[in-house]
Amino acid sequence: MSAKLTEPNFATLLQRFFTERLIHQKNASPRTVSSYRDTFRLFLQFAQRRLRKPPTKIELTDIDTSLVSAFLDHLEVDRHNTIRSRNARFAALRSFLQYAGLMAPTALGTIRGVMAMPMKRFERRLVGYLSREEIKALLNAPDPATWFGQRDRVMLATLYNTGARVSELISMTVGDVVLDRSSSIRIHGKGRKERTVPLWRTTTNQIRLWLRQNQGARDRPLFPNRTGGPMTRTGVTDRLKLAAVTAATRCPQMKQRHISPHIVRHATAMNMLQSGVDITVIALWLGHESTATTHMYVEADLAMKERALKTLQAPSVKASRFRPEDRLLAFLEGL
Repeated sequence: MSAKLTEPNFATLLQRFFTERLIHQKNASPRTVSSYRDTFRLFLQFAQRRLRKPPTKIELTDIDTSLVSAFLDHLEVDRHNTIRSRNARFAALRSFLQYAGLMAPTALGTIRGVMAMPMKRFERRLVGYLSREEIKALLNAPDPATWFGQRDRVMLATLYNTGARVSELISMTVGDVVLDRSSSIRIHGKGRKERTVPLWRTTTNQIRLWLRQNQGARDRPLFPNRTGGPMTRTGVTDRLKLAAVTAATRCPQMKQRHISPHIVRHATAMNMLQSGVDITVIALWLGHESTATTHMYVEADLAMKERALKTLQAPSVKASRFRPEDRLLAFLEGL
């Protein structure tokens, strides 16, 4: 009984998890901390409604399989989260519970039950991407006669050139750009990983002209909003969709497409792959930790598969229809 009294409660453990475990011990990136924070905001709000007690009164033993399962269903059904997002939230909860199990052994029974819950499997669809014609129409869509149009042209050209994630795009600063014979840009990737991506001559010229007209300190955002601060994810997406509306006048098929910053990233990878660039180089370009992630572009490249098919000789096998003799087999065949 005395051992239980010395164990920290849920509220204390959660605070220690963020300040000691994530920030101090693991040195997690600000993006990771923000993601975990948002998960627990959602979870505590849900738990408060379901358990009818404030977050400070919640106990570790309250976080059982029933509560966690209901929360994950709430994410999918009520908040319309994808299974990927659901699994990411669940991973954050599991990470905390793994830490809590070390600090509060008396709750291990409940924690083990949650830890035994599996991640939800999902169907991985083929990646969508834009063709070279569609990309060209998109890059030329912003109006160069306005400040916003000039920024958007340079921003979209850089997005396509680098294949950057939208979070990486909005964190680019003036000091990240190197404009010389071998122009490049430094990208601050996921998990504090940085990479340098070379710039095409056309992108270099666009950025050089943009910086000449919009001079600023090295720590200034490369693509600022109207107040000079960094753009948001939503801001970039909205400007991209606006450009897509204009581009659709040249490529009508784009009206039926879901245009997002990530589809431009896919287009970068697919166009590099179709140009014969090695998959390991593409993985480095995009900042993938493993080529297994990049392999999804190979799976989606129908043109590459068609070229491979042409190199194969179709076997000369006489086609014949299977005719079952047994009535039961005939029934199953007719289903």
